[in-house]
Amino acid sequence: MPTRATLKYARISPRKARLIADFIRGVRVNEAEAKLMLSPKRAAAHILKLLRSAIANAKAKGVAAEALVVKEIRVDGGPQLKRWRARARGTAGKIQKKTSHITLVLEEGASSKKQRFVILKNKKEKIHEHAEGTKARPGVKKEKAEKEIEKKNSDVKTGKRKFFQRKSV
Repeated sequence: MPTRATLKYARISPRKARLIADFIRGVRVNEAEAKLMLSPKRAAAHILKLLRSAIANAKAKGVAAEALVVKEIRVDGGPQLKRWRARARGTAGKIQKKTSHITLVLEEGASSKKQRFVILKNKKEKIHEHAEGTKARPGVKKEKAEKEIEKKNSDVKTGKRKFFQRKSV
């Protein structure tokens, strides 16, 4: 059963959004999410949010997220905001701020293939406080942490901290 999610009036040009849409069409959901997270394009953030929404919709229907495939992704043009800018000799230059309507359809695919990507969620590191009020990272022994702090404090006292210095011109 297909699951649908729609993003309307996204403030990005449809032409730019279609580049990313073509990039994930027909791909498994976890692989598409990994590709979008690594993409430097601005449209990737919009489509990633939409993909996660579609995954949540599918989970609400009782479908396993690992079995989903991006069946269809369509980027249509939305309304344009028309603005004007003053140009030379009293003329005006037209500025079109384009919007997009993005529709994403997920469907259960053949789950016989092995997953290529696994996305791990970040866990915030807990910082342990020592009796003296010094901080240490988890997994670092107390003696090693104290040596790091002592080294840092000695560098501050002697003024031997290294900085990038600009060459005189």
